[in-house]
Amino acid sequence: MNKKSSVSENVVLDEKTLAGFPQQPHGGKLVDRVAKGEEREKELERAKTLPQIMVDTEAAITLEMIATGVMSPNEGLMVEEDYLSTLETGRLKNGLVWPIPLSFAPTGKHNTEVVNSLSKGDDVVLIDVNQEPVAILNAEDIFSYDRDYRAQHVFGTTDRKHPGVDAIYRRMGDTALGGKITLLNRPDWGPFEPLRMEPKDAWQLFYVEKEFKTVAGFVTGANPMHRGHEYMHKNLLEEVDGLLVCPLVEMAKREFTRHEYRMLAYRGVLEQYYPKDRTILCPLRVTYVFAGPQEAILHALILKNFGCTHKIVGRDYAGVGDYYDKYASQSIFDQYAPEEIGIDIRTFHEAFFCVRCNTVATDQSCPHDESVRVGISGTSVREILRHGILPPKEIVRPESSHVAIQGVQPKGRDADGNTVLPVGKLIKSMFPFYLTHRGIGGPRRETPLNPDDLTNDDLNAAIADVRANGDLVYRQTYDTYTQSADINRSVQPAWVDETRAYMRKHQQMVVDNLEEKVAIAPEESSDEFMYQDREEAEKELAVARRVLEELSVPVDEEKTRERVWNIAPYDSYY
Repeated sequence: MNKKSSVSENVVLDEKTLAGFPQQPHGGKLVDRVAKGEEREKELERAKTLPQIMVDTEAAITLEMIATGVMSPNEGLMVEEDYLSTLETGRLKNGLVWPIPLSFAPTGKHNTEVVNSLSKGDDVVLIDVNQEPVAILNAEDIFSYDRDYRAQHVFGTTDRKHPGVDAIYRRMGDTALGGKITLLNRPDWGPFEPLRMEPKDAWQLFYVEKEFKTVAGFVTGANPMHRGHEYMHKNLLEEVDGLLVCPLVEMAKREFTRHEYRMLAYRGVLEQYYPKDRTILCPLRVTYVFAGPQEAILHALILKNFGCTHKIVGRDYAGVGDYYDKYASQSIFDQYAPEEIGIDIRTFHEAFFCVRCNTVATDQSCPHDESVRVGISGTSVREILRHGILPPKEIVRPESSHVAIQGVQPKGRDADGNTVLPVGKLIKSMFPFYLTHRGIGGPRRETPLNPDDLTNDDLNAAIADVRANGDLVYRQTYDTYTQSADINRSVQPAWVDETRAYMRKHQQMVVDNLEEKVAIAPEESSDEFMYQDREEAEKELAVARRVLEELSVPVDEEKTRERVWNIAPYDSYY
Protein backbone atom coordinates (compact mmCIF):
# COMPACT_ATOMS: atom_id res chain seq x y z
CA MET A 1 0.00 0.00 0.00
CA ASN A 2 2.75 2.46 0.93
CA LYS A 3 5.18 4.08 -1.44
CA LYS A 4 8.38 5.94 -0.94
CA SER A 5 8.09 9.51 -2.17
CA SER A 6 10.17 9.25 -5.33
CA VAL A 7 8.11 11.27 -7.77
CA SER A 8 9.94 14.51 -7.12
CA GLU A 9 13.42 13.41 -6.06
CA ASN A 10 15.06 15.07 -9.05
CA VAL A 11 13.35 18.41 -8.49
CA VAL A 12 15.54 20.72 -6.40
CA LEU A 13 14.09 24.08 -5.40
CA ASP A 14 16.41 25.88 -3.03
CA GLU A 15 15.68 29.28 -1.50
CA LYS A 16 17.68 31.07 -4.20
CA THR A 17 15.66 29.43 -6.99
CA LEU A 18 12.33 30.09 -5.26
CA ALA A 19 13.26 33.73 -4.71
CA GLY A 20 13.21 34.28 -8.47
CA PHE A 21 9.65 33.01 -8.92
CA PRO A 22 6.47 35.18 -8.99
CA GLN A 23 5.14 33.47 -5.85
CA GLN A 24 6.69 32.35 -2.55
CA PRO A 25 5.66 29.52 -0.21
CA HIS A 26 3.70 30.53 2.86
CA GLY A 27 6.18 31.59 5.49
CA GLY A 28 8.95 31.82 2.90
CA LYS A 29 10.06 28.17 2.99
CA LEU A 30 8.79 25.14 1.10
CA VAL A 31 8.94 22.37 3.70
CA ASP A 32 10.50 19.02 2.76
CA ARG A 33 10.36 16.39 5.51
CA VAL A 34 10.57 13.38 3.20
CA ALA A 35 13.36 10.90 3.93
CA LYS A 36 15.23 9.87 0.79
CA GLY A 37 17.98 7.51 -0.21
CA GLU A 38 20.40 6.45 2.51
CA GLU A 39 18.66 8.60 5.13
CA ARG A 40 15.39 6.77 4.48
CA GLU A 41 17.02 3.35 4.77
CA LYS A 42 18.58 4.28 8.12
CA GLU A 43 15.31 5.68 9.44
CA LEU A 44 13.43 2.55 8.37
CA GLU A 45 15.86 0.45 10.37
CA ARG A 46 15.60 2.77 13.37
CA ALA A 47 11.80 2.66 13.16
CA LYS A 48 11.91 -1.05 14.01
CA THR A 49 13.21 -0.13 17.48
CA LEU A 50 10.68 2.62 18.26
CA PRO A 51 7.29 2.44 20.00
CA GLN A 52 4.45 2.27 17.49
CA ILE A 53 1.23 4.23 17.14
CA MET A 54 -1.26 3.15 14.52
CA VAL A 55 -2.80 5.87 12.32
CA ASP A 56 -5.77 5.77 9.98
CA THR A 57 -5.68 6.70 6.30
CA GLU A 58 -6.73 10.28 6.98
CA ALA A 59 -3.82 10.80 9.36
CA ALA A 60 -1.39 9.17 6.91
CA ILE A 61 -2.58 11.57 4.22
CA THR A 62 -2.08 14.55 6.54
CA LEU A 63 1.46 13.36 7.30
CA GLU A 64 2.21 13.18 3.59
CA MET A 65 0.80 16.66 3.00
CA ILE A 66 2.96 18.10 5.79
CA ALA A 67 6.13 16.33 4.68
CA THR A 68 5.83 17.34 1.01
CA GLY A 69 5.26 21.02 1.77
CA VAL A 70 1.53 21.28 1.09
CA MET A 71 1.09 22.61 4.64
CA SER A 72 4.20 24.83 4.70
CA PRO A 73 5.51 26.32 6.96
CA ASN A 74 4.37 23.48 9.28
CA GLU A 75 7.05 20.81 9.62
CA GLY A 76 5.01 18.49 11.76
CA LEU A 77 2.03 18.20 14.06
CA MET A 78 1.39 21.26 16.18
CA VAL A 79 2.74 21.71 19.69
CA GLU A 80 0.29 23.09 22.23
CA GLU A 81 1.36 26.72 21.86
CA ASP A 82 0.83 26.70 18.08
CA TYR A 83 -2.31 24.59 18.44
CA LEU A 84 -4.04 26.96 20.82
CA SER A 85 -2.84 30.05 18.98
CA THR A 86 -4.29 28.70 15.74
CA LEU A 87 -7.59 27.77 17.39
CA GLU A 88 -8.03 31.10 19.14
CA THR A 89 -6.49 33.60 16.70
CA GLY A 90 -6.21 31.86 13.33
CA ARG A 91 -2.44 32.37 13.48
CA LEU A 92 0.63 30.43 14.52
CA LYS A 93 2.44 31.62 17.63
CA ASN A 94 4.80 33.66 15.40
CA GLY A 95 1.79 35.57 13.99
CA LEU A 96 1.70 33.85 10.60
CA VAL A 97 -1.84 33.19 9.33
CA TRP A 98 -2.92 29.55 9.69
CA PRO A 99 -6.65 28.84 10.10
CA ILE A 100 -7.01 25.18 11.18
CA PRO A 101 -4.79 23.31 13.64
CA LEU A 102 -2.79 20.27 12.55
CA SER A 103 -3.33 18.12 15.62
CA PHE A 104 -2.82 14.46 16.50
CA ALA A 105 -4.59 12.84 19.46
CA PRO A 106 -4.48 9.05 18.94
CA THR A 107 -7.36 6.82 20.04
CA GLY A 108 -7.58 3.15 20.87
CA LYS A 109 -6.28 1.07 23.78
CA HIS A 110 -2.82 0.30 22.38
CA ASN A 111 -2.26 3.84 21.09
CA THR A 112 -3.32 5.31 24.44
CA GLU A 113 -0.89 3.04 26.29
CA VAL A 114 1.95 4.14 24.02
CA VAL A 115 1.08 7.83 24.39
CA ASN A 116 0.99 7.49 28.17
CA SER A 117 4.45 5.89 28.12
CA LEU A 118 6.09 8.70 26.15
CA SER A 119 8.07 11.62 27.46
CA LYS A 120 8.71 14.90 25.68
CA GLY A 121 11.52 14.46 23.19
CA ASP A 122 10.85 10.76 22.53
CA ASP A 123 10.55 9.46 18.98
CA VAL A 124 7.65 7.25 17.95
CA VAL A 125 6.93 5.54 14.65
CA LEU A 126 3.50 6.01 13.12
CA ILE A 127 2.31 2.89 11.30
CA ASP A 128 -0.64 2.15 9.03
CA VAL A 129 -3.21 -0.65 9.32
CA ASN A 130 -0.78 -2.99 7.53
CA GLN A 131 1.89 -2.37 10.18
CA GLU A 132 4.00 -0.49 7.64
CA PRO A 133 5.88 2.59 8.89
CA VAL A 134 4.51 5.90 7.60
CA ALA A 135 6.54 8.48 9.52
CA ILE A 136 8.64 9.09 12.59
CA LEU A 137 7.33 11.72 14.99
CA ASN A 138 9.53 13.48 17.50
CA ALA A 139 7.19 14.11 20.43
CA GLU A 140 8.37 17.60 21.21
CA ASP A 141 5.16 18.25 23.13
CA ILE A 142 2.48 16.17 24.87
CA PHE A 143 -0.68 17.95 25.98
CA SER A 144 -4.34 17.51 26.88
CA TYR A 145 -6.79 17.61 23.99
CA ASP A 146 -10.24 19.20 24.47
CA ARG A 147 -12.57 18.05 21.69
CA ASP A 148 -15.37 20.49 22.58
CA TYR A 149 -12.94 23.40 22.54
CA ARG A 150 -11.59 22.46 19.11
CA ALA A 151 -15.06 21.90 17.63
CA GLN A 152 -16.40 25.22 18.85
CA HIS A 153 -13.40 27.22 17.62
CA VAL A 154 -12.99 25.52 14.23
CA PHE A 155 -16.65 24.99 13.32
CA GLY A 156 -18.54 27.37 15.58
CA THR A 157 -20.62 24.47 16.90
CA THR A 158 -20.38 21.23 18.87
CA ASP A 159 -23.35 19.72 17.04
CA ARG A 160 -22.48 16.12 16.11
CA LYS A 161 -24.67 16.44 13.01
CA HIS A 162 -21.91 18.61 11.55
CA PRO A 163 -19.59 16.12 9.77
CA GLY A 164 -16.45 17.97 10.83
CA VAL A 165 -17.52 17.99 14.47
CA ASP A 166 -18.46 14.32 14.28
CA ALA A 167 -15.00 13.48 12.92
CA ILE A 168 -13.35 15.10 15.97
CA TYR A 169 -15.30 12.92 18.39
CA ARG A 170 -14.81 9.79 16.31
CA ARG A 171 -11.10 10.18 15.55
CA MET A 172 -9.52 12.14 18.39
CA GLY A 173 -8.48 11.05 21.88
CA ASP A 174 -7.69 12.92 25.08
CA THR A 175 -3.95 13.49 24.66
CA ALA A 176 -2.21 15.13 21.72
CA LEU A 177 1.36 14.74 20.46
CA GLY A 178 3.17 17.57 18.70
CA GLY A 179 6.50 17.77 16.91
CA LYS A 180 8.34 17.46 13.62
CA ILE A 181 7.85 14.42 11.41
CA THR A 182 9.99 12.51 8.92
CA LEU A 183 8.02 10.75 6.20
CA LEU A 184 9.20 7.22 5.35
CA ASN A 185 6.38 5.97 3.15
CA ARG A 186 3.32 7.56 1.68
CA PRO A 187 -0.12 6.14 0.85
CA ASP A 188 -0.64 4.79 -2.64
CA TRP A 189 -2.85 7.16 -4.65
CA GLY A 190 -4.33 4.37 -6.74
CA PRO A 191 -5.83 5.64 -10.00
CA PHE A 192 -4.58 9.15 -9.20
CA GLU A 193 -0.88 8.25 -9.16
CA PRO A 194 -0.31 9.44 -12.78
CA LEU A 195 -1.82 12.85 -11.92
CA ARG A 196 -0.25 13.24 -8.47
CA MET A 197 1.97 16.27 -7.95
CA GLU A 198 3.91 17.51 -4.97
CA PRO A 199 4.29 21.27 -4.53
CA LYS A 200 7.84 21.28 -5.88
CA ASP A 201 6.60 19.50 -9.02
CA ALA A 202 4.08 22.31 -9.52
CA TRP A 203 6.68 25.06 -9.03
CA GLN A 204 8.98 23.33 -11.50
CA LEU A 205 6.18 22.92 -14.06
CA PHE A 206 4.76 26.43 -13.72
CA TYR A 207 7.83 28.58 -13.47
CA VAL A 208 10.70 26.56 -14.97
CA GLU A 209 9.16 24.48 -17.76
CA LYS A 210 6.19 26.64 -18.78
CA GLU A 211 7.63 29.98 -17.62
CA PHE A 212 4.27 31.18 -16.32
CA LYS A 213 4.03 34.50 -14.52
CA THR A 214 0.62 33.88 -12.95
CA VAL A 215 -1.39 30.77 -12.03
CA ALA A 216 -4.94 30.60 -10.66
CA GLY A 217 -5.84 27.72 -8.38
CA PHE A 218 -9.24 26.14 -7.81
CA VAL A 219 -10.09 23.56 -5.13
CA THR A 220 -13.34 21.64 -5.42
CA GLY A 221 -14.80 18.85 -3.36
CA ALA A 222 -18.01 16.91 -3.43
CA ASN A 223 -19.54 17.75 -6.78
CA PRO A 224 -18.92 16.84 -10.39
CA MET A 225 -17.78 19.68 -12.60
CA HIS A 226 -20.59 22.01 -13.68
CA ARG A 227 -20.89 25.17 -15.74
CA GLY A 228 -20.58 27.39 -12.66
CA HIS A 229 -17.07 26.01 -12.13
CA GLU A 230 -16.29 26.56 -15.79
CA TYR A 231 -17.56 30.14 -15.63
CA MET A 232 -15.12 30.98 -12.83
CA HIS A 233 -12.21 29.11 -14.44
CA LYS A 234 -12.54 30.81 -17.80
CA ASN A 235 -12.89 34.25 -16.30
CA LEU A 236 -9.48 33.73 -14.72
CA LEU A 237 -8.00 32.13 -17.84
CA GLU A 238 -8.60 35.43 -19.62
CA GLU A 239 -6.23 37.03 -17.11
CA VAL A 240 -3.65 34.51 -15.90
CA ASP A 241 -1.16 32.26 -17.66
CA GLY A 242 -2.20 28.97 -16.12
CA LEU A 243 -5.02 27.26 -14.22
CA LEU A 244 -4.48 24.58 -11.56
CA VAL A 245 -7.65 22.57 -10.91
CA CYS A 246 -7.49 20.54 -7.68
CA PRO A 247 -10.42 18.22 -6.96
CA LEU A 248 -10.24 16.81 -3.44
CA VAL A 249 -9.95 13.05 -3.69
CA GLU A 250 -10.89 12.01 -0.16
CA MET A 251 -14.46 11.14 0.69
CA ALA A 252 -16.03 13.07 3.53
CA LYS A 253 -19.77 12.38 3.27
CA ARG A 254 -21.48 9.33 1.86
CA GLU A 255 -23.87 11.34 -0.30
CA PHE A 256 -21.05 12.82 -2.35
CA THR A 257 -19.97 11.77 -5.82
CA ARG A 258 -17.20 9.18 -5.69
CA HIS A 259 -13.85 10.87 -6.20
CA GLU A 260 -12.76 8.52 -9.01
CA TYR A 261 -15.76 9.59 -11.05
CA ARG A 262 -15.36 13.27 -10.21
CA MET A 263 -11.80 13.18 -11.51
CA LEU A 264 -12.93 11.48 -14.71
CA ALA A 265 -15.73 14.04 -15.08
CA TYR A 266 -13.19 16.84 -14.79
CA ARG A 267 -10.88 15.18 -17.30
CA GLY A 268 -13.70 14.84 -19.81
CA VAL A 269 -14.56 18.55 -19.68
CA LEU A 270 -10.99 19.86 -19.48
CA GLU A 271 -9.90 17.80 -22.47
CA GLN A 272 -12.75 19.09 -24.62
CA TYR A 273 -13.22 22.72 -23.56
CA TYR A 274 -10.01 24.03 -21.96
CA PRO A 275 -6.60 25.02 -23.37
CA LYS A 276 -4.48 21.94 -22.71
CA ASP A 277 -1.17 23.75 -22.41
CA ARG A 278 -2.50 26.14 -19.77
CA THR A 279 -4.73 23.89 -17.65
CA ILE A 280 -3.31 21.43 -15.13
CA LEU A 281 -5.44 18.86 -13.30
CA CYS A 282 -3.95 17.80 -9.97
CA PRO A 283 -5.80 15.72 -7.35
CA LEU A 284 -5.47 17.16 -3.87
CA ARG A 285 -5.52 14.55 -1.16
CA VAL A 286 -6.60 16.83 1.64
CA THR A 287 -9.62 15.67 3.59
CA TYR A 288 -12.60 18.00 3.49
CA VAL A 289 -12.87 19.58 6.93
CA PHE A 290 -16.25 21.30 6.35
CA ALA A 291 -14.95 24.35 8.14
CA GLY A 292 -16.59 26.81 5.77
CA PRO A 293 -14.74 30.14 5.78
CA GLN A 294 -11.75 28.73 7.71
CA GLU A 295 -11.33 26.07 5.06
CA ALA A 296 -11.29 28.71 2.33
CA ILE A 297 -8.28 30.28 4.06
CA LEU A 298 -6.60 26.87 4.38
CA HIS A 299 -7.04 26.08 0.70
CA ALA A 300 -5.73 29.52 -0.24
CA LEU A 301 -2.52 28.80 1.66
CA ILE A 302 -2.27 25.32 0.17
CA LEU A 303 -2.58 26.73 -3.35
CA LYS A 304 0.03 29.33 -2.45
CA ASN A 305 2.35 26.46 -1.48
CA PHE A 306 1.69 24.92 -4.89
CA GLY A 307 2.89 28.16 -6.46
CA CYS A 308 -0.46 29.70 -7.37
CA THR A 309 -0.67 33.49 -7.50
CA HIS A 310 -4.49 33.61 -7.55
CA LYS A 311 -7.26 31.64 -5.84
CA ILE A 312 -10.83 31.29 -7.05
CA VAL A 313 -13.51 31.39 -4.33
CA GLY A 314 -17.14 30.69 -5.17
CA ARG A 315 -20.10 30.89 -2.82
CA ASP A 316 -20.92 28.44 0.01
CA TYR A 317 -17.31 27.29 0.05
CA ALA A 318 -16.74 24.04 1.97
CA GLY A 319 -20.07 24.62 3.63
CA VAL A 320 -22.48 22.12 5.09
CA GLY A 321 -26.17 22.60 5.79
CA ASP A 322 -27.01 26.03 7.20
CA TYR A 323 -24.01 26.38 9.51
CA TYR A 324 -22.43 29.20 7.47
CA ASP A 325 -23.62 32.10 5.36
CA LYS A 326 -23.10 31.21 1.72
CA TYR A 327 -20.71 34.15 1.19
CA ALA A 328 -18.88 33.85 4.53
CA SER A 329 -15.95 32.17 2.80
CA GLN A 330 -15.45 35.29 0.72
CA SER A 331 -15.91 37.94 3.39
CA ILE A 332 -13.47 36.22 5.78
CA PHE A 333 -10.58 37.36 3.61
CA ASP A 334 -11.47 40.94 4.53
CA GLN A 335 -10.17 40.19 8.01
CA TYR A 336 -6.60 39.94 6.71
CA ALA A 337 -4.26 42.28 4.90
CA PRO A 338 -3.62 40.94 1.37
CA GLU A 339 0.08 40.49 2.07
CA GLU A 340 -0.74 38.24 5.06
CA ILE A 341 -2.48 35.74 2.82
CA GLY A 342 -0.08 36.30 -0.04
CA ILE A 343 -2.34 35.09 -2.84
CA ASP A 344 -4.76 37.15 -4.94
CA ILE A 345 -8.30 36.14 -3.95
CA ARG A 346 -10.90 36.27 -6.74
CA THR A 347 -14.49 35.89 -5.59
CA PHE A 348 -17.58 35.10 -7.62
CA HIS A 349 -21.28 35.48 -6.99
CA GLU A 350 -23.69 32.58 -7.38
CA ALA A 351 -23.88 31.55 -11.03
CA PHE A 352 -26.91 30.47 -13.07
CA PHE A 353 -27.74 29.93 -16.72
CA CYS A 354 -29.90 32.67 -18.23
CA VAL A 355 -31.74 31.46 -21.32
CA ARG A 356 -32.35 35.05 -22.43
CA CYS A 357 -28.64 35.93 -22.21
CA ASN A 358 -27.88 32.40 -23.45
CA THR A 359 -24.91 32.14 -21.11
CA VAL A 360 -23.82 31.46 -17.56
CA ALA A 361 -24.08 34.67 -15.55
CA THR A 362 -24.54 36.12 -12.05
CA ASP A 363 -26.68 38.90 -10.60
CA GLN A 364 -23.71 41.15 -11.26
CA SER A 365 -24.01 40.75 -15.03
CA CYS A 366 -27.54 39.58 -15.86
CA PRO A 367 -30.61 41.88 -15.70
CA HIS A 368 -33.24 39.16 -16.17
CA ASP A 369 -35.45 37.58 -13.53
CA GLU A 370 -35.94 33.98 -12.44
CA SER A 371 -38.45 33.29 -15.21
CA VAL A 372 -35.53 32.71 -17.58
CA ARG A 373 -32.94 31.31 -15.17
CA VAL A 374 -31.76 27.78 -14.43
CA GLY A 375 -29.94 27.52 -11.10
CA ILE A 376 -26.49 25.97 -10.84
CA SER A 377 -26.03 24.21 -7.52
CA GLY A 378 -23.64 21.32 -6.95
CA THR A 379 -25.97 19.81 -4.37
CA SER A 380 -28.91 19.97 -6.78
CA VAL A 381 -26.82 18.51 -9.59
CA ARG A 382 -26.08 15.50 -7.37
CA GLU A 383 -29.78 15.13 -6.59
CA ILE A 384 -30.79 15.11 -10.26
CA LEU A 385 -28.14 12.47 -10.90
CA ARG A 386 -29.56 10.52 -7.97
CA HIS A 387 -32.95 10.65 -9.68
CA GLY A 388 -31.27 8.89 -12.61
CA ILE A 389 -31.44 11.86 -14.99
CA LEU A 390 -28.67 13.84 -16.67
CA PRO A 391 -28.97 17.54 -15.79
CA PRO A 392 -29.67 20.00 -18.63
CA LYS A 393 -26.62 20.76 -20.78
CA GLU A 394 -26.94 24.42 -19.80
CA ILE A 395 -25.70 23.64 -16.28
CA VAL A 396 -23.56 20.50 -16.68
CA ARG A 397 -21.59 19.46 -19.74
CA PRO A 398 -22.58 15.93 -20.82
CA GLU A 399 -18.90 14.94 -20.67
CA SER A 400 -19.16 15.50 -16.92
CA SER A 401 -22.66 14.28 -16.13
CA HIS A 402 -22.54 10.97 -18.01
CA VAL A 403 -19.60 9.89 -15.82
CA ALA A 404 -20.88 11.50 -12.63
CA ILE A 405 -24.24 9.70 -12.80
CA GLN A 406 -22.30 6.46 -12.47
CA GLY A 407 -20.43 7.69 -9.39
CA VAL A 408 -23.05 9.51 -7.34
CA GLN A 409 -23.93 7.67 -4.16
CA PRO A 410 -26.41 6.63 -3.03
CA LYS A 411 -28.34 6.59 -6.28
CA GLY A 412 -31.90 5.92 -7.36
CA ARG A 413 -35.20 6.85 -5.77
CA ASP A 414 -36.29 4.87 -2.73
CA ALA A 415 -39.51 2.89 -2.44
CA ASP A 416 -41.43 6.12 -1.82
CA GLY A 417 -39.86 7.87 -4.81
CA ASN A 418 -37.60 10.08 -2.66
CA THR A 419 -33.90 10.93 -2.68
CA VAL A 420 -31.79 12.92 -0.18
CA LEU A 421 -33.44 16.31 -0.82
CA PRO A 422 -37.21 16.88 -1.02
CA VAL A 423 -38.15 17.28 -4.67
CA GLY A 424 -39.73 20.70 -4.04
CA LYS A 425 -36.49 22.03 -2.59
CA LEU A 426 -34.59 20.68 -5.60
CA ILE A 427 -36.97 22.36 -8.07
CA LYS A 428 -36.86 25.66 -6.17
CA SER A 429 -33.06 25.62 -6.26
CA MET A 430 -32.49 24.63 -9.86
CA PHE A 431 -35.72 25.47 -11.67
CA PRO A 432 -37.18 28.51 -9.86
CA PHE A 433 -39.17 29.51 -12.94
CA TYR A 434 -41.34 26.41 -12.58
CA LEU A 435 -42.93 27.74 -9.40
CA THR A 436 -44.10 31.01 -10.93
CA HIS A 437 -44.23 30.51 -14.71
CA ARG A 438 -45.65 28.01 -17.15
CA GLY A 439 -42.34 26.91 -18.60
CA ILE A 440 -38.96 28.57 -18.97
CA GLY A 441 -39.58 32.09 -20.24
CA GLY A 442 -43.30 31.35 -20.38
CA PRO A 443 -46.36 33.20 -19.05
CA ARG A 444 -46.75 33.75 -15.31
CA ARG A 445 -48.94 31.30 -13.39
CA GLU A 446 -52.13 32.74 -11.89
CA THR A 447 -51.15 31.12 -8.57
CA PRO A 448 -47.52 30.22 -7.74
CA LEU A 449 -46.87 26.58 -6.89
CA ASN A 450 -46.02 25.53 -3.35
CA PRO A 451 -42.71 23.60 -3.30
CA ASP A 452 -44.11 21.28 -0.63
CA ASP A 453 -46.81 20.14 -3.05
CA LEU A 454 -44.46 19.22 -5.91
CA THR A 455 -43.78 15.65 -6.99
CA ASN A 456 -41.33 13.78 -9.18
CA ASP A 457 -43.67 14.43 -12.11
CA ASP A 458 -43.03 18.15 -11.63
CA LEU A 459 -39.28 17.56 -11.58
CA ASN A 460 -39.48 15.52 -14.76
CA ALA A 461 -41.58 18.24 -16.40
CA ALA A 462 -39.15 21.01 -15.43
CA ILE A 463 -36.14 19.06 -16.72
CA ALA A 464 -37.92 18.17 -19.97
CA ASP A 465 -38.90 21.82 -20.45
CA VAL A 466 -35.32 23.07 -20.09
CA ARG A 467 -33.98 20.30 -22.31
CA ALA A 468 -36.44 21.23 -25.04
CA ASN A 469 -36.50 24.99 -24.63
CA GLY A 470 -33.30 26.00 -22.86
CA ASP A 471 -31.95 27.60 -26.02
CA LEU A 472 -35.34 28.45 -27.55
CA VAL A 473 -35.82 31.91 -26.02
CA TYR A 474 -32.56 33.29 -27.32
CA ARG A 475 -32.88 31.45 -30.64
CA GLN A 476 -36.34 32.88 -31.27
CA THR A 477 -35.11 36.33 -30.25
CA TYR A 478 -32.30 36.04 -32.75
CA ASP A 479 -34.61 34.71 -35.48
CA THR A 480 -36.96 37.67 -34.99
CA TYR A 481 -34.12 40.09 -35.58
CA THR A 482 -32.76 38.26 -38.62
CA GLN A 483 -36.16 38.08 -40.28
CA SER A 484 -36.36 41.85 -40.21
CA ALA A 485 -32.73 42.85 -40.61
CA ASP A 486 -31.23 40.50 -43.19
CA ILE A 487 -30.63 42.47 -46.36
CA ASN A 488 -29.45 39.39 -48.22
CA ARG A 489 -32.64 37.33 -48.13
CA SER A 490 -30.95 34.21 -49.51
CA VAL A 491 -30.12 33.12 -45.96
CA GLN A 492 -33.74 33.44 -44.82
CA PRO A 493 -36.17 30.51 -45.17
CA ALA A 494 -38.48 31.45 -48.03
CA TRP A 495 -41.56 30.06 -46.32
CA VAL A 496 -41.41 32.72 -43.58
CA ASP A 497 -41.93 35.69 -45.91
CA GLU A 498 -44.30 33.65 -48.08
CA THR A 499 -46.41 32.95 -44.98
CA ARG A 500 -46.29 36.59 -43.94
CA ALA A 501 -47.37 37.67 -47.41
CA TYR A 502 -50.25 35.23 -47.41
CA MET A 503 -51.34 36.24 -43.89
CA ARG A 504 -51.56 39.86 -45.02
CA LYS A 505 -53.39 38.85 -48.18
CA HIS A 506 -55.81 36.72 -46.19
CA GLN A 507 -56.37 39.47 -43.60
CA GLN A 508 -56.99 41.95 -46.41
CA MET A 509 -59.75 39.62 -47.56
CA VAL A 510 -61.27 39.87 -44.08
CA VAL A 511 -61.12 43.68 -44.21
CA ASP A 512 -62.66 43.81 -47.73
CA ASN A 513 -65.45 41.49 -46.67
CA LEU A 514 -66.24 43.52 -43.55
CA GLU A 515 -66.21 46.79 -45.50
CA GLU A 516 -68.92 45.34 -47.74
CA LYS A 517 -70.89 44.23 -44.68
CA VAL A 518 -70.64 47.66 -43.05
CA ALA A 519 -71.86 49.30 -46.28
CA ILE A 520 -75.16 47.42 -46.15
CA ALA A 521 -75.56 47.01 -42.39
CA PRO A 522 -78.81 48.48 -40.96
CA GLU A 523 -78.75 51.07 -38.23
CA GLU A 524 -80.69 48.68 -36.05
CA SER A 525 -80.82 44.90 -36.26
CA SER A 526 -84.20 43.19 -36.47
CA ASP A 527 -82.80 40.04 -34.83
CA GLU A 528 -79.68 40.52 -32.68
CA PHE A 529 -78.99 36.75 -32.77
CA MET A 530 -78.99 36.56 -36.58
CA TYR A 531 -77.88 39.98 -37.78
CA GLN A 532 -75.57 42.82 -36.73
CA ASP A 533 -76.32 46.50 -36.67
CA ARG A 534 -73.92 49.05 -38.23
CA GLU A 535 -72.20 49.94 -34.94
CA GLU A 536 -71.16 46.34 -34.22
CA ALA A 537 -70.07 45.73 -37.83
CA GLU A 538 -67.88 48.86 -37.70
CA LYS A 539 -66.23 47.58 -34.51
CA GLU A 540 -65.37 44.34 -36.26
CA LEU A 541 -63.94 46.24 -39.22
CA ALA A 542 -61.82 48.46 -36.98
CA VAL A 543 -60.34 45.40 -35.26
CA ALA A 544 -59.65 43.67 -38.58
CA ARG A 545 -57.82 46.77 -39.89
CA ARG A 546 -55.67 46.90 -36.72
CA VAL A 547 -54.79 43.22 -37.12
CA LEU A 548 -53.71 43.96 -40.70
CA GLU A 549 -51.57 46.90 -39.57
CA GLU A 550 -49.90 44.82 -36.87
CA LEU A 551 -49.04 41.89 -39.10
CA SER A 552 -45.36 41.66 -40.00
CA VAL A 553 -44.60 42.95 -43.44
CA PRO A 554 -42.77 40.43 -45.64
CA VAL A 555 -39.27 41.59 -46.53
CA ASP A 556 -38.07 40.87 -50.06
CA GLU A 557 -35.07 42.02 -52.08
CA GLU A 558 -37.05 44.89 -53.57
CA LYS A 559 -37.76 46.27 -50.10
CA THR A 560 -34.16 45.87 -48.95
CA ARG A 561 -32.71 47.56 -52.03
CA GLU A 562 -33.16 50.99 -50.47
CA ARG A 563 -31.06 49.91 -47.47
CA VAL A 564 -27.97 49.52 -49.63
CA TRP A 565 -25.85 52.37 -50.93
CA ASN A 566 -22.21 53.15 -51.60
CA ILE A 567 -20.76 56.56 -52.25
CA ALA A 568 -17.64 55.03 -53.77
CA PRO A 569 -16.36 51.68 -55.07
CA TYR A 570 -15.07 49.34 -52.35
CA ASP A 571 -11.49 49.63 -53.50
CA SER A 572 -11.66 53.28 -52.46
CA TYR A 573 -11.85 52.21 -48.80
CA TYR A 574 -8.47 50.53 -48.71
